[in-house]
Amino acid sequence: MHEEEDGSEAHSCTASRFVNSRSVDVADIEGAKEQASKLCGYLNKLSGKGPLRGYKPKWFVYDPRKCYLYYFKSPQDALPLGHIEICDACFSYDLDGEEGQFEIRTADKEFLLKAPSKQVMHYWLQQLQQKRWEYSNMRGSGQRDSWSSPTLAHPHTGLVGKDNDAFSFEKPCETMEKVRSDFSMDDETEGAGMVGAQTARGPSTNPLNFSLKNFGTELRNSMSHLRGGRRSVFYTSNSPSEEWELVDPPKDFTEQKHHPDTHRHSFGSAFTFDFVRNPSRPKKLLLGSGKLGRSAESSPVECNGSKSLEVQLRLQSQQQQEELSRLQQEEAKLKEELATQKELVRLLQQTLRTSQSERPAGCRPAPSPDSSAASDQTRTSVPTQQEVAQLEDLLKERDGQIQSMCGHMERLALEKESLQKELKSLKLKVGEINDQLGMMMETIQAKDEIIMKLSQENSEHSGNANDAGSPPPHKELQELSILKDSLQGYKSQNKFLNKEILELTVLRRNAESREKALEAKCTALEAKLCQVESKYLVLLQEVKNPVCSSSEQSPAREVISRLLEDALQGENTDQQEHTIFKPNTVSEYDVYGFKTVPEEEEEEEKLIAKVRALELKSLSMTDQEVSIGVKWENFLSSTMNRDLVHSPELKALIRCGVPHGHRSKVWRWCVSFHVKKFRDHLPPDYYDTLLNVAREKPNPASKQIELDLLRTLPNNKHYASPSAGGIQKLRNVLLAFSWRNPDIGYCQGLNRLAAIALLYLDQEDAFWTLIAIVEVFMPRDYYTKTLLGSQVDQRVFKDLMSEKLPRLHAHFEQHKVDFSLITFNWFLVVFVDSVVSDILFKIWDAFLFEGPKIIFRFALALFKYKEEEFLKLQDSTAIFKYLRYFTRTILDSRKLMSIAFVDMNPFPMRQIQNRRAFHLEKVRLELTELEAIRQTFLRERETSQDRRSFVSDDEEEN
Repeated sequence: MHEEEDGSEAHSCTASRFVNSRSVDVADIEGAKEQASKLCGYLNKLSGKGPLRGYKPKWFVYDPRKCYLYYFKSPQDALPLGHIEICDACFSYDLDGEEGQFEIRTADKEFLLKAPSKQVMHYWLQQLQQKRWEYSNMRGSGQRDSWSSPTLAHPHTGLVGKDNDAFSFEKPCETMEKVRSDFSMDDETEGAGMVGAQTARGPSTNPLNFSLKNFGTELRNSMSHLRGGRRSVFYTSNSPSEEWELVDPPKDFTEQKHHPDTHRHSFGSAFTFDFVRNPSRPKKLLLGSGKLGRSAESSPVECNGSKSLEVQLRLQSQQQQEELSRLQQEEAKLKEELATQKELVRLLQQTLRTSQSERPAGCRPAPSPDSSAASDQTRTSVPTQQEVAQLEDLLKERDGQIQSMCGHMERLALEKESLQKELKSLKLKVGEINDQLGMMMETIQAKDEIIMKLSQENSEHSGNANDAGSPPPHKELQELSILKDSLQGYKSQNKFLNKEILELTVLRRNAESREKALEAKCTALEAKLCQVESKYLVLLQEVKNPVCSSSEQSPAREVISRLLEDALQGENTDQQEHTIFKPNTVSEYDVYGFKTVPEEEEEEEKLIAKVRALELKSLSMTDQEVSIGVKWENFLSSTMNRDLVHSPELKALIRCGVPHGHRSKVWRWCVSFHVKKFRDHLPPDYYDTLLNVAREKPNPASKQIELDLLRTLPNNKHYASPSAGGIQKLRNVLLAFSWRNPDIGYCQGLNRLAAIALLYLDQEDAFWTLIAIVEVFMPRDYYTKTLLGSQVDQRVFKDLMSEKLPRLHAHFEQHKVDFSLITFNWFLVVFVDSVVSDILFKIWDAFLFEGPKIIFRFALALFKYKEEEFLKLQDSTAIFKYLRYFTRTILDSRKLMSIAFVDMNPFPMRQIQNRRAFHLEKVRLELTELEAIRQTFLRERETSQDRRSFVSDDEEEN
């Protein structure tokens, strides 16, 4: 199961990699391992109503976060059709029922499921019992939010995850575990091969098999398949060059066993092959040389009964149709040849007529009586007669060819008519054979029934005849084996039911104990509330009607002092021993490791910090926060079968803030999405190689890095001391980054960025987070020595202030307040140490997803949040003093995010880029002018030093 947790850094580092160098995605490989280990597989679920009610295959996936068993139409679907609550369910199966059928009963519904075999059923039942047992044991710790589960499907890989691992869960009793193992069924692991992600190529889903109840969900799943570029294995094609090919059925999933008495001889019930198109295979010729082939090639598929006969008849009809088309093509060719021959004959006849018309003119006697001329004329007329004879012979030959061709055409037409008649007769014969085959099947079925009756009667007669003696040995052995099988089945059922009763009893007791503990906690909180209310009423009464003079000690002051002492006093030992009765809701450190109440501050500052922590705690428990947590749970449950993808739905959820339990996964995906173009061309051990080189070779940035390690986040327990868990990781990340970017090396501000990333990510992912911020998000020269990009962003922000908040910008200009002295650090470290931690990490959620535009949005939103307070201040000193701490007074993250993402719209990134380019040129010109002034000053200084070198020391001192 994928709940296995390893605390070692090497394992977490390997588990968090997303990209491989050889174009192999490490995340896909690890995702395949996770899919292979989690509980999932095909089961047949009884669904439908009336005549449509029956078992249909569904893909089931267990979600450890909620102890839900989701079921999908196919493994590729994004949205589940429904779920089964396993945490409070009970399981059972009937030994006399259908093989592999079992039942899951929840508080309000019953689910009938069927596994392919008895072994697979036992495996599923054992695994579901184990998951329910683990979930119930972890649920008793009470360390969870109102909407999240105690089990994390994706455990934290950063420093915050170490704090979550420190939560102590109730260890189950060893005796109870021993009893549960005794009741375990022996064939628990026999069906493991039929369960898991490797069975995703299970039974093909019928495209016509859908339900109106889940029609919307199935439609969205189909659209997600189209968007994802997935193509179904079973498809059709109209291309004549493609050919149907027989493919073996998947071996992962066995067919449902049909009842032996129903449809035993039906035509389509036992055919276990699928036809798919294979366009690359050459088309086979099924006909002989010009003759109709009566027998096709032997099929590689061994079919039985009517299937082979039906396939042969279909092949014969297909052969006849192909032969008919071939003859039609030959007829068309002959017609074309006949037309050409007729055209040739016409030309020959025209030539003959021309020669005959010229013949009388050639034989006319010459006017000269000379005999020699007459003899010459006679000689010239002889070749003309020979040519005429040749033409007549050629004409007769062509006439004969024309007659033979006409006869051949008539024969082909007759053959065509005969073939058409034969095809019709064959179709009639196929219908008759099918009718005869049905009648024969009915006859065989009737004969089988008669044979069964006769065999039963025979067995009864033989039994009556052998009553006096002992039964035959083979019958006794057969009955004995049947009884042994039944005994073994009842033993397995008895073990399973005993274990189920035991676990349900323990679950009921645990629920009762949790209920009692919650009642006790509620009573303690009510008592504490009554005490606070009584003191509050006394204080109100004293304020309304004071009974003492100002010189004497007022009861109101005593009440106030006692209330302050109660609020600031630490937790006593009794409260620490009985944490469940502790009404105090503010701990020393928050969930991110930041100190809630600073120790070195004055009493008034401590009280303000305590009030701020209480307000943040109350805001985190509002209905809106719970609703967002539920939305995230529903969204992540829809990604059980796929990875996160960039979508508007995910963007809207991230803008609402990522829950603490899912932040590691979301941050890791965001960083991988932005740096994928770098990691695709780098080896998988790139970070380790950089770190080893940075350690072995001298690094000019290492000294400054060591100086800033303890100054990074001194109010966070993970970086508060040299031995803290985050110091070494922070050192490694900064060294590796400085070696990758020697032109930057190390800049103050990078340490805080890396420290925040390490709270939720491991070292390698935090290193890539720095690369995403410096090389992808921010412009060039943002973290160099000149900080050119940071200066440009401050000018862009001033332009946006004048556009989005004109009243406040004019107020600052009127009192000559340069707010960039405060906002410069906001942009450089993305609000670290500028806002409260809850708002800080919500800003980082959106920043890692959308990029640097988020910094401008929230910087404007912070000023918009406190705009009225700034406008009330009419003194530049008071304004600047308020600028230094006003962000720490903003606690309502929902209101702030609404201002940033709603009130600040429209907010196009193209506008920011254009203004960056405009101000970049101006800043460069100003820097060039400053450099020229500096060079002039240096030259003048050198000249003045040369002149003063002739002055004596005494004169210089005077």
